[in-house]
Amino acid sequence: MAHHRRMHGSADIWPGFVDALATLLMVLIFLLLIFIISQLALNDTLNQRNKSLDSLNIRMNELAEQLSLLELENAEFQNVIKNLDNQLQASLGENEQLENIRASLQQNLEKLQNDNENFKNMLDDARNDLTAEQHSSAEKKEQLAKAEQQIALLNNNIQQLNEQLKTVNALLEESERKDKEKSIQLIELGKRLNAALASKVQELARFRSAFFGELKAILKDRRDVRVVGDRFVFQSEILFEQGDAALGEEGKEQLEIVSIALKEIMNKIPDDIDWILRVDGHTDSVPIHTIKFPSNWELSSARALSVVQFFIEKGIPPHRLVAAGFGEFRPLDGGNDEIAHRRNRRIELKLTQR
Repeated sequence: MAHHRRMHGSADIWPGFVDALATLLMVLIFLLLIFIISQLALNDTLNQRNKSLDSLNIRMNELAEQLSLLELENAEFQNVIKNLDNQLQASLGENEQLENIRASLQQNLEKLQNDNENFKNMLDDARNDLTAEQHSSAEKKEQLAKAEQQIALLNNNIQQLNEQLKTVNALLEESERKDKEKSIQLIELGKRLNAALASKVQELARFRSAFFGELKAILKDRRDVRVVGDRFVFQSEILFEQGDAALGEEGKEQLEIVSIALKEIMNKIPDDIDWILRVDGHTDSVPIHTIKFPSNWELSSARALSVVQFFIEKGIPPHRLVAAGFGEFRPLDGGNDEIAHRRNRRIELKLTQR
């Protein structure tokens, strides 16, 4: 009976133990599901933020390029304004000198008029004395003659000063008239320059859009060639071997397409638009130290120059091409992983004004 009771008591423990294990297992599975769902939501949020950051970086680069173009155009306009302003300042200086001369002549005239008035008074006194004494003194007659001579001389000097004053006034009026004309010309020139500059920029933007549109249509299936703002971007891997500036066969094929499209657009651009195709070379932030390329500056510049030389061989006029190397200092992606490095190693083509 004792054995039977022990067996019966042991059988009663197992169902409760199994239920506890089952409950614990369900809790663990539930916590695991919550953890997986939260990880998926977090990854989705991070991906969206990365996409937003990429979009903002691209937009900032576009705005920086537009700002550099406006700064260049503004510098040219400021040079024209500065030249006209120098001419205006020189004319104002001449006016000031003429004004000083007129003031000096006016002072001399007033002094001579005062002297003339004094001599007239002296002459009247002498005449009164002469009338009163009725030719009583030969000395007074001599003084009277001298006074009359001095008055005649003063009258002659006054007449000359009046003529000089008229001449100075005429010169001042002419100078003021020219100053007004120059100011009006300066304003009109500024308006014409702004209008012409805006017209040329819009016209070039139209041809640039046509050029990029044609390249997009031809290279639409390539993920390593894309348009960023007003620039056409080639990843360096399709043009060059790593650490080298010599164009590969695949790169020449892609640039051949670009040269054909550029020559077609080039024939349509009016001669009065001074356009250029700027080729910019960029590298990643990994430094290079070789005999041929001591730094990323040399590598990016050499790659840009290789592209320019290829375009020249394909018939693009050399005076329409510019090669520039930026090294690692203008990245598209601020990251430090391989994906960011691959995005930053690139060649950019930009159709713009000289």
